[in-house]
Amino acid sequence: MSATVLKAASRRVDELRAELDRHNELYYRADAPEISDSAYDELINELRELERQYPSLLTGDSPTQRVGALPLERFEPAHHLQPMLSLANARSEDELLAWVDRMRTHLGREGIEVEEFRYVVEPKIDGLAISLIYRDGVLDRGATRGDGSVGEDVTANLRTIQAIPLRIEGDDVPALLEVRGEVYLPIAAFAELNERRTEAGEAAFVNPRNAAAGSIRQLDPAAVASRPLSVWCYAIGATDGISFSTHWDGLQWLRAHGFAVNPEVICAVGIAEVIARCSWWEGHRDGLDYEIDGVVVKVDDHELQRRLGVVGREPRAAIAWKFAPTAATTILREVAWNVGRTGHMVPFAVLDAVVVGGVTVKLATLHNEEDLARKDVRPGDEVIVLRAGDVIPQVVSPAPGAVQRPGRSAPVLAPSHCPACATPTVKPVGGVWTICPNKTGCSGQQWRAVKHFVARGAMDIEGLGEERVSQLLSEGVISDAADLYQLTAERLAKLEGFAEISAQSLVAAIDASKAQPFARVLYGLGIEGIGEVNARNLAQRVRSMAALSQASPDEIAQTPGIGPVLANAIAEELREEAMVALISRLTEAGLQMQEEGLAPGDGPLDGVAIVLTGSLPTLTREQATQRILAAGGRVSSSISKKTDYLVAGESPGSKLAKAERLGVKVLDEAGLIGLLE
Repeated sequence: MSATVLKAASRRVDELRAELDRHNELYYRADAPEISDSAYDELINELRELERQYPSLLTGDSPTQRVGALPLERFEPAHHLQPMLSLANARSEDELLAWVDRMRTHLGREGIEVEEFRYVVEPKIDGLAISLIYRDGVLDRGATRGDGSVGEDVTANLRTIQAIPLRIEGDDVPALLEVRGEVYLPIAAFAELNERRTEAGEAAFVNPRNAAAGSIRQLDPAAVASRPLSVWCYAIGATDGISFSTHWDGLQWLRAHGFAVNPEVICAVGIAEVIARCSWWEGHRDGLDYEIDGVVVKVDDHELQRRLGVVGREPRAAIAWKFAPTAATTILREVAWNVGRTGHMVPFAVLDAVVVGGVTVKLATLHNEEDLARKDVRPGDEVIVLRAGDVIPQVVSPAPGAVQRPGRSAPVLAPSHCPACATPTVKPVGGVWTICPNKTGCSGQQWRAVKHFVARGAMDIEGLGEERVSQLLSEGVISDAADLYQLTAERLAKLEGFAEISAQSLVAAIDASKAQPFARVLYGLGIEGIGEVNARNLAQRVRSMAALSQASPDEIAQTPGIGPVLANAIAEELREEAMVALISRLTEAGLQMQEEGLAPGDGPLDGVAIVLTGSLPTLTREQATQRILAAGGRVSSSISKKTDYLVAGESPGSKLAKAERLGVKVLDEAGLIGLLE
């Protein structure tokens, strides 16, 4: 290879990188793209090909490195430049005050008196701690915390996270900078990821932290890039060429240089302000789009931090205020089974009563049989039970030492017969679930199918709770969802617990549900793989039940979020005799079987992505969603750089701060209505 050819290639690589960096800035930060996705792809493909031909030109800050690394065989160890220490915990005001007294006593021995400490108070993100090393402004290495001294080199995976800069811009870039942060998966994105995994027949993740940690430890960076991970940066570690006198100054520098620093981090003077802020976080944690398990309190002054030093592996100058425990241990007495609405055998745990997060728990989910086998919990084991917020309690794992218990019972297997109808169960080859094949005669499937149909996200029929559905089925008044539309007030009034007025109210609510849009009807059918998101996407694209029923798997697979395997399963279920009959009867009853909104490409909001947050003055979340969809727009649950607008109402939570950080346009309800009109 001649020097002239290499020089020309190098010049073109520099041009492409500069152009791609500019388009990334326009797309992700300025929200003002200048070129189409296909034109962007042509540029990055050209750059990728040049880097392939001339490996010496490939650098770590190249735009191709967001997704372009090859799968790894294993992770290399990464030795930290400074130890990544753990934190002591405080669970009460008295323990926080005792911490302050210990710091004063320690400093007093050195002749230093501090009347009031200045603190930085920040949320304790429940994610995966990482260290990012920048050399001359370019991301050189990213690593997990590991044991605090040695972690895993996960640089290729961390490069895929858009919130992590590959290069630091500015005139004050140091020769060496270590940035520490916490990788997390937003709660809404976690729900969407689990929905996709479930629809694809894969096991769901237990919680967002496990999903984030599992994602970062994928050996294929392309798989990591497919998951919407983000990061909050919380500290500066080792440096060369720059220094800060306070922790707060370091955070402000990071924020000014493109790093994601949590907008709710504050400075507080005196422990009384710290305690007030910790209480504030207790009341606001459920409104966040990310999980936190406490609050971190740090002395702001770096010289005081140095003087205070470290005890064991914990810095004296920082402490974690821990929220009330959401986990406890108890005895697992039995693994019992329910049948889901699609026939899946669903395990759950029967426990000795235990208080978790202020609630007495006797039952907990075990998710599915694959998760049960992975956790290997058995009757008689002491197990760890977790309850976060309003989430259903779940068994996390056996308690330490449980697996070595003498006389431990045998592993639990899925039942050979359906617990609801006693039909022999089957497990399809390659399937995750053991199922009951008795779709039309299984009382368990009937109850769950009708309960799903009338639920808030589907037909939203007020007055039809679990007990009412069970009563109507057990007394033979209905056998499926279509029977609901044949009910009369006279028939209901004869049942126990009904009076004339309540019977009339329920019939009126059932009749009103006929106005629910096609997407809700489609979701209410309970077809495996059609959740709320897929139902909306299918309704917008296919337009009618008649068209969907006749669509081929290839046609269904053209819908965003639906792959070929899922499309084939949907097409098969739509052609099953029982489903054909149910759809026919619901159509005759007058339900909406056609999408009324504009088709993609026809509306004023074609291609516009909108996120809703907070309570709007006059529109419910559902009403706002339907109006956006009717105008051809898309509604997403999580905000990203691809979001066009955030519509913010009262108590918007963290999404508003994230929108402001990403430069996403923010509208109130009036602004949304103006956009729609």
